[in-house]
Amino acid sequence: MREQHAYDAARFAEIVGSAAPEDWARPSPVAAWTALDVVSHLVEWSRGFLQGSAGVELAPLDVAADPAGAWKAHTADIQGLFDAPAGRTVSNPHMGDKPVDVALSEIYTPDVWMHSWDLARALGQDFDLGAERAAAMLAGASAMEDAMRASGQFGPRVEVGPDASPQEQLLGFIGRDPYWQA
Repeated sequence: MREQHAYDAARFAEIVGSAAPEDWARPSPVAAWTALDVVSHLVEWSRGFLQGSAGVELAPLDVAADPAGAWKAHTADIQGLFDAPAGRTVSNPHMGDKPVDVALSEIYTPDVWMHSWDLARALGQDFDLGAERAAAMLAGASAMEDAMRASGQFGPRVEVGPDASPQEQLLGFIGRDPYWQA
């Protein structure tokens, strides 16, 4: 769990670090989001989630003022929870009660991983989610498609061809156009 987060957060940091100041206003594959919105989303929702469901207070970060610095500080905060969960528990009506590191591993780390593609594409880069991991995520997500769609957090499925890669299939499933260009 902790290793996967460290790996995914570091890959995201590389993308964040590649952006020039003017890149943050670029559109992303997420409708109505800019590149900056992708980073802000990952920082803000997870901090709010941890405060509301686990009582974990993390200092506010100004993503707009310094996206790379905010991401670095945020990653350190979250990695600290993976490294020393200290018996903290997340209580959430959708997940039940779980150790904080387990909850983060189930919902936050995959969000970083998938939004890495969004940020890379917003910046005109390619990003490989990995065929095996994309196929596994798609299989798991397909089993709960109705609940996912009802949450409003995923767009309508984007149809892809029968020869589409696992990454293209997953992106289409979650409502992204896998061939989107900035």
